[in-house]
Amino acid sequence: MDDSETGFNLKVVLVSFKQCLDEKEEVLLDPYIASWKGLVRFLNSLGTIFSFISKDVVSKLQIMERLRGGPQSEHYRSLQAMVAHELSNRLVDLECRSHHPESGCRTVLRLHRALHWLQLFLEGLRTSPEDARTSVLCADSYNASLAAYHPWIVRRTVTMAFYTLPTRKVFLEAMNVGPPEQAVQMLGEALPFIERVYNVSQKLYSEHSLLDLP
Repeated sequence: MDDSETGFNLKVVLVSFKQCLDEKEEVLLDPYIASWKGLVRFLNSLGTIFSFISKDVVSKLQIMERLRGGPQSEHYRSLQAMVAHELSNRLVDLECRSHHPESGCRTVLRLHRALHWLQLFLEGLRTSPEDARTSVLCADSYNASLAAYHPWIVRRTVTMAFYTLPTRKVFLEAMNVGPPEQAVQMLGEALPFIERVYNVSQKLYSEHSLLDLP
């Protein structure tokens, strides 16, 4: 476990997701990207075990930053505006990856799925007993989220790697918010912010039949 970046605090990262929703409950992409960067720092602090997720997340964040900084940036201010723009202009590959493999809709969907895994895993850490096996918690979270979108060889490799995870206590201490019991309390207060962003995004993608983009 190595977090060489001083000042890292998972509570700050999780609470930052509160800034992702405006008064209309639109998902603002700038704070969404910034909040995900904080989660990547957390994943990287846990070692190489989660690189299969963090590396993919970083590449997706780079795509979104290019869209936010491009000539059509006003259409990428929020998730809702992005979906409307890309669908109306046929910028999304709905059946197979062909002309728009780096569309915003597809890219955020991958981040959305990863966010669900992390949300489930952190919730598992929060509610589990002290002697819970993190390998089981992580595998259960993975199987309920990302596993459905990975080929068999990736699922097998990832599941085997979970057996090398540190203890629940080490995970909670890596959050840098105090002793384990304080980290558990923090998760209870902060995880609802991620859950709300996830639920709003899930509803939007469901309404537009975008949850299974290739």
